[in-house]
Amino acid sequence: MESERESLKPVEGANRSLRRRLDLKGELTLALLPTLTVIVVLALVETLGGQRLLFACLASSAFLIYLDPLHAMNTVRTLVLAHAVAAVSGLLAYALVGSGYTAAGVAMIATILAVILLDAVHPPAISTALTFAFRVPSENTIALFALAVGVTAGLVVLQRAALWMLARLARE
Repeated sequence: MESERESLKPVEGANRSLRRRLDLKGELTLALLPTLTVIVVLALVETLGGQRLLFACLASSAFLIYLDPLHAMNTVRTLVLAHAVAAVSGLLAYALVGSGYTAAGVAMIATILAVILLDAVHPPAISTALTFAFRVPSENTIALFALAVGVTAGLVVLQRAALWMLARLARE
């Protein structure tokens, strides 16, 4: 029985055969944007907030986007919704039971249920829930996290454009 969950499928109409044909130069080219995005996010974090651990989960998101930019779990909607739900779940768990493993467990379970129900499955968001549950950041950090998620969401568009460009170059 096939899953009805859109976030667990490739984007409709995605031509994934090009990705399987990339040589080392193509793979390195495709990996460049996620790497630069993570470096930009880390620079923003260090400059504006210094909450390094909170943003580590976005590196996992960037790698997934590099690995399969045409998968539905790596759409802007799924990425943003999953990380937002995870941050809220972590904050609420912290508010209800305080910092620690109980809050982390509650946040993780709430996030998993929410992303499944919202059809927004993006595994790195679980790290976001745990991080918020272990330590509540200041309002500045929450705004900075939202900005960093936005930058990472922009990576989805850039990776798809890069893959499209590589496909055009491969045809020429």
